[in-house]
Amino acid sequence: MASRVRHVTFDSSDAYRLGQFWAAVLDGSVDGDASPGDPEVLVNTPGSNLLFIAVPDAKTVKNRVHVDLQPQDRSRDEEVARVLDLGATVVGDHRNPDGTGWVTLADPEGNEFCVERSAAERAQTS
Repeated sequence: MASRVRHVTFDSSDAYRLGQFWAAVLDGSVDGDASPGDPEVLVNTPGSNLLFIAVPDAKTVKNRVHVDLQPQDRSRDEEVARVLDLGATVVGDHRNPDGTGWVTLADPEGNEFCVERSAAERAQTS
């Protein structure tokens, strides 16, 4: 039997704070009795888990791996607005006049991720 991805791990300066951000973005929950200052925080989400580990090193370069989010119950633009309200920042706006494209954002510690069109939006332009 092949391996499976158990969770995706993010180095962070504040594992709890970053875990809280991603739990809100993904409608997930911080596992167990995690609290501020914990060096390791697991976020459970529908279909995947993210693990945040506190490390002493600051992020210095672009991520080599990032997450692509596809909204399930709202449009890409609505999701971008929601995630910005949670504390993300825009890194690059790749939306096109015809409605295609995506937005690259960064979480509160600078980890890049993208928000793409929902399945419904993709179906409208097929």
